[in-house]
Amino acid sequence: QVQLVESGGGLVQPGGSLRLTCAVSSDTFSDHYMDWYRQAPGKEREYVARISTSGSQTWYIDSVKGRFTISRDDGKNTVYLQMNNLKPEDSAVYYCHQPGTTYWGQGTQVTVSS
Repeated sequence: QVQLVESGGGLVQPGGSLRLTCAVSSDTFSDHYMDWYRQAPGKEREYVARISTSGSQTWYIDSVKGRFTISRDDGKNTVYLQMNNLKPEDSAVYYCHQPGTTYWGQGTQVTVSS
């Protein structure tokens, strides 16, 4: 059974930074792309970022380009989301996901507010 566990969320002021971590219990972590999603209250879950195997390619939604960075450490079975210059509209529960599977983490809350 593959488990994904997110951490690193919290309350931060606009313009601040957070780094989210997703630890994955899997023997095949390095073989999979990884995604970050988010869901704000009353809204659908939306894709935020993706990283390829080995981390050679990354993709982002337009609203976070230049502010968020996805990365991975295959030696630690971990994927990260560095979030800088946070805005109130970034407030949401953030989830990591292994695309092509049904595996999702439980989410970590990010709140951007003064």
